[in-house]
Amino acid sequence: MAIIEVTDLRKSYGQLSVLEGVSFSVAEGEIFGILGPNGAGKTTTVECVEGLRKPDGGTIRVLGLDPATDGRALREQVGVQLQHTQLPDTIKVWEALDLYAAFYSRPRDWRELLEQWGLADKRNARFGKLSGGQKQRLFIALALIGNPRVAFLDELTTGLDPQARRTTWELIKQVRDSGVTVVLVSHFMDEVEELCDRVAVVDRGRVVALDTPAGLVDGLDAAHEIRFTLMAACDPVALLADLPGVAEVTVTADRVVVSGRGDFATAVTAQLARHHVLVSDLRIDKRTLDDAFVALTGRSL
Repeated sequence: MAIIEVTDLRKSYGQLSVLEGVSFSVAEGEIFGILGPNGAGKTTTVECVEGLRKPDGGTIRVLGLDPATDGRALREQVGVQLQHTQLPDTIKVWEALDLYAAFYSRPRDWRELLEQWGLADKRNARFGKLSGGQKQRLFIALALIGNPRVAFLDELTTGLDPQARRTTWELIKQVRDSGVTVVLVSHFMDEVEELCDRVAVVDRGRVVALDTPAGLVDGLDAAHEIRFTLMAACDPVALLADLPGVAEVTVTADRVVVSGRGDFATAVTAQLARHHVLVSDLRIDKRTLDDAFVALTGRSL
């Protein structure tokens, strides 16, 4: 069941058109990604859906409500972590949670959130003394304090080190597993591939593709490569060039590069096995979400 429906969303600032007919829906219980480069319109889209920004045209329904006219009712059911979030350096962790709880009619017990998000030992720590990962855990807890059905998380892991990013990913999965639908805004390909059930690719104010991460990659009609080193004398061109999907076989000394489309790598490895050709250092250059983005938009993140 779709709990977010966006149709023909448009937004301009003066002569600058930021959104030009954005449409998508989000199903209950999924992590839905909005992916695109900086300036693509991701944050503006989400701020319109959250009710923080008024669109120039189109329709938005979140849990059956219009953010523009039903803002008070909607805010009781959604949690938001903005792209740029900050708290006073001197506020304590428990004070921030207690303050945010006061904004809702039926908030969660913030003491439970302290335990759930690994902040119990930081209860009396001041915000300015927290690490980047601890701040992100606090922001997630603040987004969940109102018992939301939908959580919007915008560029959650920007600026975090690799370990803190992966820890944050696990937290996001826990949010979804607790029954909260998550809308995740990101420009990190690996983050979207790891977390999202479906993703809308936004570029220049339009949704240029909408699919699962794997579906976007599988939709590519671009060549990719398999590389290996021969361990014995062999004519790889004669052996491999006519296989289904193979586009080109290049040999440099004992190093072989085979490029092709579709599942040609399976045909290549099977052919090598049939002819008892021993190879080493075999690598398949897999197509990635970044490849899909470039194919869809003509530019890389």
